Amino acid sequence: MGNGRTAVVTGAGSGLGREISRALLGAGYRVALAGRRADALAETAGGDTNALPVPTDVADPDSAAALFETVRAEWGRLDLLVNNAGVSVGGTVDELSFADWKRAVDTNLTGMFLCAQQAVRLMKTQDPRGGRIINNGSISAHAPRPASVAYTATKHAVTGLTKSISLDGRAWNVACGQIDIGNAATEMTLRMADGIPQADGSVKAEPTFDARHVADAVLYMAGLPLDANVQFLTVTATAMPYIGRG
Repeated sequence: MGNGRTAVVTGAGSGLGREISRALLGAGYRVALAGRRADALAETAGGDTNALPVPTDVADPDSAAALFETVRAEWGRLDLLVNNAGVSVGGTVDELSFADWKRAVDTNLTGMFLCAQQAVRLMKTQDPRGGRIINNGSISAHAPRPASVAYTATKHAVTGLTKSISLDGRAWNVACGQIDIGNAATEMTLRMADGIPQADGSVKAEPTFDARHVADAVLYMAGLPLDANVQFLTVTATAMPYIGRG
């Protein structure tokens, strides 16, 4: 039996988005799976009748609006948005191309803004009013890696977005929090076992942790009543070189 609650997860076709989506489905949510690739979304859904794949480009205003209109038409309300879609773009400030900078900003920041905008518009007008938004930040919202100017800048900006949504959403019973993740084991972190550049110029392997723990943390944040909020939560591999960077 479902819990009657509805959710949107962006970037649901792989990695943390897939893990979070499946955890929400397992907890009884009806989940709209948003991402660029229909085949990947179908794989995440795995035939679950509570999963609704919605191919979406979060960086496109019309596509983002269509995603939330689909949710409204299908379920009539939205209880949770997990703003997870993101791209990792490497490059130093002097070498990064404008195209790569724009791609990172469009997906990691503008995409989160557009989805949050549509979610709040729905949450403030539904009955009962309100809902929750959880933004996927990163350890890079706190400290950069070498040659990561676009990713780091957008993830720092997500923190400002989270705070602003939290403040703006108060009048409508919309809560907003951020989860900052360090080295969860996904396709994106496979290269860490082979070694990645460190701030001192060395290359070292870094530990990872099971991505299901991220999904568990999101479930905790999502399960709170709307009069309580996890504003910021950081979960990392215990031995990753974050504390003590520099």
